[in-house]
Amino acid sequence: MTEQHAHQFERGTDGPKVIVVGVDGSDSSLRAAAYAAGLARRQHALLAVVYVQPVMTAGAALGVPVAETTDEIAEDLIAQIRDAAERLKGIFDVRWEFHTFRGDPYNGLVTAADDLKADAVVVGASEQAGHRIVGSVTVRLVKAGRWPVTVVP
Repeated sequence: MTEQHAHQFERGTDGPKVIVVGVDGSDSSLRAAAYAAGLARRQHALLAVVYVQPVMTAGAALGVPVAETTDEIAEDLIAQIRDAAERLKGIFDVRWEFHTFRGDPYNGLVTAADDLKADAVVVGASEQAGHRIVGSVTVRLVKAGRWPVTVVP
């Protein structure tokens, strides 16, 4: 075995166990976070909570403070997660981190999953009327075929 292959990360065996969950404040994403937290607890894995802040150039052009709004959502999500973690302290211990990226949700989740060497990705089902079964972000994540993807209704 060469030096290069000796240190190569192999998903599910050598590296850290990491579960990435995408959250956006929607009910389904918060259910996905709760589900992912349970998985992380049972598997003694790191729960990486990811919020992708959308870049809305049209809104910014109209003078809407988009960055401030998405920063507020991120801060609110962190507060909700910390509150839930504090309430469950001593009952359920889950190691977790919060990551935020700017851009579209698909690329943000892919970047997070790749950077964190995720073993699994958990997302909530889309609540938008146009996405009947699962949202296009979820379909794209599944089609990428790089990690197991769990969709939580």
